[in-house]
Amino acid sequence: MEKAEKAVNEGEHQVCDEGDRVWSGSWVAERLGVELVGDDPLTGLLGLALRRNPKRAHLLVSNVLGKHVPQSPSVVYGYGVELGRRVRELLGAEEAGRAVVLGYAETATGLGHSVADGLGLAPYLHSTRRPVAGVATSGGFEEAHSHATSHLLLPEDPALLGGDGPLVLVDDEFSTGNTVLNTVRDLHQRYPRRRYVVVALVDMRSAADAGRLEEFAREIGARVDLVAAASGTVRLPEGVLEKGQELVARYEGFASSASAGAAPSGPRAQFPAPPNSGVADTPLSGARGTARPAPTHPQPDYDRIDLHWPAGLPDGARHGFTPAHRARLEAALPAMAARIAEALPHNARRVHVLGFEELMYAPLRLARELERLTDIEVRYSTTTRSPVLAVDDPGYAIRTRLAFPAHDDPADGPGERYAYNVAGAGFDAVVAVVDSAGDTPALHAPDGLLARLAAHTPRVLLAVIPSYAPERPSMLPEPLRGPAFSSYAPEEVGWLLQDLSDVTLEAPTEEREEAIQSGGAHYAESLPVEYQPSEQYQELFHAALEDSAARIAQAVGVVTETVLAERSPRPVLVSLARAGTPVGILMRRWAQHRHGLDLPHYAVSIVRGRGIDANALRWLARHHDPRDVVFVDGWTGKGAITRELAQALEEFEKSDGVTGFDPEIAVLADPGSCVRTYGTREDFLIPSACLNSTVSGLISRTVLRADLVGPDDFHGAKFYRELAGTDVSVAFLDAVSARFPEVADAACAQAKDLLATDRSPTWEGWAAVERISEEYAIHDVNLVKPGVGETTRVMLRRVPWKVLARAGAGSDLDHVRLLAEQRGVPVEEVDGLPYTCVGLIHPKYTRGATGADGKAVSL
Repeated sequence: MEKAEKAVNEGEHQVCDEGDRVWSGSWVAERLGVELVGDDPLTGLLGLALRRNPKRAHLLVSNVLGKHVPQSPSVVYGYGVELGRRVRELLGAEEAGRAVVLGYAETATGLGHSVADGLGLAPYLHSTRRPVAGVATSGGFEEAHSHATSHLLLPEDPALLGGDGPLVLVDDEFSTGNTVLNTVRDLHQRYPRRRYVVVALVDMRSAADAGRLEEFAREIGARVDLVAAASGTVRLPEGVLEKGQELVARYEGFASSASAGAAPSGPRAQFPAPPNSGVADTPLSGARGTARPAPTHPQPDYDRIDLHWPAGLPDGARHGFTPAHRARLEAALPAMAARIAEALPHNARRVHVLGFEELMYAPLRLARELERLTDIEVRYSTTTRSPVLAVDDPGYAIRTRLAFPAHDDPADGPGERYAYNVAGAGFDAVVAVVDSAGDTPALHAPDGLLARLAAHTPRVLLAVIPSYAPERPSMLPEPLRGPAFSSYAPEEVGWLLQDLSDVTLEAPTEEREEAIQSGGAHYAESLPVEYQPSEQYQELFHAALEDSAARIAQAVGVVTETVLAERSPRPVLVSLARAGTPVGILMRRWAQHRHGLDLPHYAVSIVRGRGIDANALRWLARHHDPRDVVFVDGWTGKGAITRELAQALEEFEKSDGVTGFDPEIAVLADPGSCVRTYGTREDFLIPSACLNSTVSGLISRTVLRADLVGPDDFHGAKFYRELAGTDVSVAFLDAVSARFPEVADAACAQAKDLLATDRSPTWEGWAAVERISEEYAIHDVNLVKPGVGETTRVMLRRVPWKVLARAGAGSDLDHVRLLAEQRGVPVEEVDGLPYTCVGLIHPKYTRGATGADGKAVSL
């Protein structure tokens, strides 16, 4: 630590790389009237530059962060370590031993890691803008002023953020405090704790912003401390944003006209400017050494260094970095730095180690170890996503800019990336350090980073660190899709189920009822024999569909518009199989029809008394942000599944540490007033409730049985291919979606009205069920099935006792009356019934029955 401590103690003289006494913010200050006011070290720590940004034109450029300005790695590391030591003194040894450090992507990933080193044995995690397949999201937040705002938290160990020790949040600058407030607000809801410490190189908040943090701390009932190397503020004259944008546009425009007619060899390397401006791919004016001009078609010329990176050691803290990881890295650093030294040209005196966006810490530590082991003058910085104007003036922080295509297949698509103050800086060699995700053909292309660097240094070396990928606890299969599983088109729904079509699961209805009521078997351990509708019953289905298609279409529109407005602009629809599946497909079709959206849609199993399929949730969390998931069902009865889902998600969060799943179900019809998100609260016939598999893609209800579904399996279901001749699944969907155009305006208007009203559940359906259960001496609410849909299920799957029908109920009950007549079930008309009808399961049904193992159940 000798060099690091000396660098920090000597202050600003150490951070001026070339001994210039011209402040690197004077160019911007003179032209825009921007003032930097505060502690004495402030101007040594910060320079100023300009960028194209609609929210903030100026950019504070740190001289000690190692991002935009090449700096001694001992200085960069030393500042972070010293801040970490100050946090340790603030917290005390006991609290410091329980702390977790969180750094911000991309600029503060290395700083946060250095703070964690200074703090001691603290585990470290940094946010990321790179989604990683198979890793669940444990949180996220927005950085409003940034050019790329979405941050993800992807710890390998979900419990990393779950403790109640202090959380130390590290960023390069603390300007308004919005980013920290967004982070703490999100994390405090998930993982509440008593203490937070905010760490930054510079605290540049106004007095008003400082007050906001204190007020927020009181609001959440936690202590929030701040530790910074220096503090001050930026004074901005009126109209500075517009003046800054005009200045950037003028300098951009100059280069565009200057380069007109030239044959570009790749992405334009810089925001060009008038004479005395830093044109990329040319030497930095006054810099030591001479760099060769850029060739017309530069070809990468480099040596690859095998670092012998320790197997299984994370390349950074995207998924967490523990004290054990730190010990392994410390042990391996000398040998890895020695390999770099051996690969350098024998006469190299000035070497630059260039990291890669979020990959800051590993290159920093390699650079510092190289500096320690050799007499070479080592400098360190990293590439970045942030576009900044370059001006070759000693009073401007960004002297030159290299631009090159992104080379890590970024989630937000292709685009330019940048390396600042490297061109023309007189380096005898540049060591580019990337992770294996960034070692792509784009990196080696004629216009890629290696070629850009080769134009400005005699030698380029490439060191690739393996991208760390957390091990998956189990390899879950991909969703089943039609036509191999279900009669739906493959893009309409993916079934997170296993195919049990070859297993005999059906039992006579009477036997199943006896087994269920006696406790000998759970209803999800077997299947009822599929009801084969008579010709008369099929005619009723088609008549009902003709009568209700428009009403269903409007309800689909209302619930979909509500979801898009309240839940997510691009929701992931997850239907509760199987009644929710046709509704989920219709919602997906509405989103396509009305908004041109192609929404993901899956079907999962939920079982009353057993919960939702946890493996399906794990699959969803690895492939999507849980906050975007919207669970979909057909209708509510008394709200049992609504409660089941809420309880199951709470248990899943505790067991797996995955947060973000919203238990609020979106349904087509909510006659029981059990949810906030619905298409209608009327209790009418939804034709898909009339039939079983033949209106649900030929898929059975879901099965959960221990001998068939293991701990790493999805729940099961059967595909009744043999019933294809009577399948109306797609016909039902097409009949409803054909009515979308005629109901679109009404549906959108109704959704808008609903969004402005109080839709809080009243649970009046549950109260009615309890009342009926007692009035009819059933004494078990599970045997009372309210609503047209649930009553139909009773008639098709269970042993019905009687049907209660609202007095005067019309054609919505024609199919129920037909089924009741066929099965000899009485239908009683009841005044004041809150549902159109209620089906009562026989409360004391006894008959010889079989359990899950096929053997007789003792009575």
